[in-house]
Amino acid sequence: MAKPCPITRKHFREHAKPIEVVINGVPMIAEVKEFATGSLGWNNSSKTTITVGGTPVAVQVGLNLTIVGSKDLPKE
Repeated sequence: MAKPCPITRKHFREHAKPIEVVINGVPMIAEVKEFATGSLGWNNSSKTTITVGGTPVAVQVGLNLTIVGSKDLPKE
């Protein structure tokens, strides 16, 4: 059984800040997000280049950081 979420939606809205993530040495910002599912967290959708065996390839980044249990928080 999952632990209950330790914060409220209000607390998240008032205090959550964007998070810097680094992928392959490239800093990116994951923005604060309330997902359509009702979960709370952070999201980044961007593109970058990664070198594979000396050849640069373009990649698309899709990153979700979801607070466990936040989907079940009461709607305010």
